[in-house]
Amino acid sequence: MRSNPFSLQATNTSVAAILHYIGVILLYGNMVDEELFYKDTSDHSISSEEEDTLVRSYSNLNVSFGYHCDSYPSFPPENGHANGISPKNIFGTNTMMGSRNGSFTCLSGAAISANFTLANTNICKGLIGEEILPELDSPNSFRKIVSSPSMSRLDSFSTSQGSPESSIFEISKNTWRSSAPSAVSSNFLTNTEVKMAGGAAGEDRVQAVCSEKNGWLICGIYDGFNGRDAADFLAVTLYDNIVYYLYLLENRIKQQNGLYNLSESPLSGVKSELTLAMRIAENDDIKFSETFRAGVLNCLSSAVEQAENDFLCMVEQEMDDRPDLVSVGSCVLVVLLHGTDLCILNLGDSRAVLASMPYAGKGNLEAIQLTETHSLENPLEYQKLIADHPNDSSVVRGNKIKGKLKVTRAFGVGYLKQKKLNDALMGILRVRDLSSPPYVYTDPHTLSHKVTDDDLFVVLGSDGLFDFFSNNEVVQLVYQFMHDNPMGDPAKYLIEQLILKAAREAGKLQNVTSDYTFLSCFFLALTAEELMRIPVGSRRKYHDDVTVIVIVLGNGHRTMTASTSL
Repeated sequence: MRSNPFSLQATNTSVAAILHYIGVILLYGNMVDEELFYKDTSDHSISSEEEDTLVRSYSNLNVSFGYHCDSYPSFPPENGHANGISPKNIFGTNTMMGSRNGSFTCLSGAAISANFTLANTNICKGLIGEEILPELDSPNSFRKIVSSPSMSRLDSFSTSQGSPESSIFEISKNTWRSSAPSAVSSNFLTNTEVKMAGGAAGEDRVQAVCSEKNGWLICGIYDGFNGRDAADFLAVTLYDNIVYYLYLLENRIKQQNGLYNLSESPLSGVKSELTLAMRIAENDDIKFSETFRAGVLNCLSSAVEQAENDFLCMVEQEMDDRPDLVSVGSCVLVVLLHGTDLCILNLGDSRAVLASMPYAGKGNLEAIQLTETHSLENPLEYQKLIADHPNDSSVVRGNKIKGKLKVTRAFGVGYLKQKKLNDALMGILRVRDLSSPPYVYTDPHTLSHKVTDDDLFVVLGSDGLFDFFSNNEVVQLVYQFMHDNPMGDPAKYLIEQLILKAAREAGKLQNVTSDYTFLSCFFLALTAEELMRIPVGSRRKYHDDVTVIVIVLGNGHRTMTASTSL
């Protein structure tokens, strides 16, 4: 029988136990004003007006940006009422699929912090934190970039092609600011107007780079842990690495000389060989299309490998000043969208979830996870880890790899990959019995998906989002929100809903144990306002750093108010 949660579940309750109970309530009251608790804990309902005012006033988003493609007109609700529109009409029909120039209609990104973390201070001799990130970060809007700030690395990299010796730290500071060499002026990533947005939230980083003219988009979510250094490093280097390896792919296409005989083709107006290859892959040769998409996925993998080599090289160089860097790492989620080609790479437990609605399904919305979950919670990952270390009986301790980490694949975290980095640590920081590294892998999951008329939008999120919502709940929330609010911001809305849910769940039954007795205490639920008053660090008890990007695909007619001037 379920007992009353407000009663003390103990017989012969001692004075010490009562004092313990009172102490817990007083300690909790120091964080939040007592009179602000919900009066009626059995009803957490809140009106839509109160919800909108409350959450938008106190959400304190670290990042909130949006973009809508100018080539897609807005379709205001008929008679001014969004509820009068069919969901299918909001996303449109397939009439634009064959004629569109872009691959997406609009996107929005948002992030909120819960972890207290020191900003990147001195890695790479201060180059990243002091000079590059301030030039790249644009947390509230997209802004135009003339060229990638380190595009001139291409010439230096061309002889190494991914070797650790090509580390960015050997490049002078002035090089980062120089313009891209003329040799890559035809690259589809640099020959058109490029815009970038992104920033940090706790240990998370988010980045979005797009060229509407050529219809491509690159998004990255880097969920850092044990510090933000690895996520900061990815924000500075990974996009440039992707550009570089796509540039090599473009050169290979040129060398094959398979595209120069198409001067009479209506596609001949496209200057970039890589863009031309993408158009052909999108429209014609199936065999070539599959080979080309495999090449793009290989570029993403090579870009991550290059970044990993550079990062661990930097960690080894700076061990004397920053021994903690050996434990710093990040999950990686990268999406490259061009036309109807959606290419995805992930390491760790961030997710990309596709919302699809088959026309024949008559409104049956599907949530399709496009990423793998690389953590001990995935039985396949757990079994692989154990099988790879048959002579090690302590691979998993306390539900963590070597008692340290839950994710099985990640960027960085060198002390679980290289014995020499672990041996450099002192005392309790060193991992015991690191007999057969690596214990954390850097082999990414990659996938290419051909966007169809049925695909509506993609939600990218760090694991903090999925601590509270399932894949189905996420796509349902976004879908219903866009149905009811055709001009709204779905990424921000998801975080608002997460904050509300986290506040309600703060009132769950909690157990308290004294020296003499066991108590079952019910803490009153928080309001969203109260939760947001709790400082970062302490708030991690209730939710993780959360980063979200929602990409409305090119077959959608819906746009939002967010723009480059947001």
